[in-house]
Amino acid sequence: MRKKIVAGNWKMNNNFQEGIDLTNELIENFKPTDLNKQLVVCPPFIHLNAMAELFTENEIRLGGQNCHTSEKGAYTGEVSAEMLKSVGVRYCLVGHSERRAYFFEDDQELFQKIKQLLAKDIQPIFCCGEMLEDRKEGGHFDVIEDQLELLWKLSKTDFQKVIIAYEPVWAIGTGQTATAEQAQEIHKFIRSRIAKKMDEAIADNASILYGGSCKPTNAAELFSKPDVDGGLIGGAALEANDFLGIYNAL
Repeated sequence: MRKKIVAGNWKMNNNFQEGIDLTNELIENFKPTDLNKQLVVCPPFIHLNAMAELFTENEIRLGGQNCHTSEKGAYTGEVSAEMLKSVGVRYCLVGHSERRAYFFEDDQELFQKIKQLLAKDIQPIFCCGEMLEDRKEGGHFDVIEDQLELLWKLSKTDFQKVIIAYEPVWAIGTGQTATAEQAQEIHKFIRSRIAKKMDEAIADNASILYGGSCKPTNAAELFSKPDVDGGLIGGAALEANDFLGIYNAL
């Protein structure tokens, strides 16, 4: 039975005290509904250690937003998978469209990050998604297939630890959201590619999340689709009530 997940990406928001306040609000109001449903928070690096301590006694899991391709070394300003592991990180984003666009991360770099995370038993949340022009030109399936290609180099054992998040770039932070039908169409396509490249059982158990202006008002409709297993949440993750409302829609 594949895991249902709602993960919140804070991006570059919340100073230390703001992060602690939001974390405490989440802890106070979070009520786990099912062992197969997971709430994950991916804050900036400055929050990780303090949040790990606060999450010790509850079922909220900690995620990173990024990691380096190397285990250690002279990489000023970077953070390794080992460092993330040492403060209790269980999940980490890889390949978010903002990392691809602003930091020019390519497939080789993303693959190395995935390998580093897997070596430290951290589950990668691998992001993929098309630009608006790709969607308008009907090339969205080709874009997704190209972005997924690097995952097929993983062993079946390693691949089963990867979570995929479909985030149409045109819907991230824009207020536009893919319809539930559009999301289902892509998620079904992703699952079909997994079945072809891995096998049917692995495809059936893969968690595929939707990201892109998901909020409490549309989460239930999105999550009702058979191939949508949760969400990767941006802006709505910065408000405890909104974030938990999305989780409760699983």
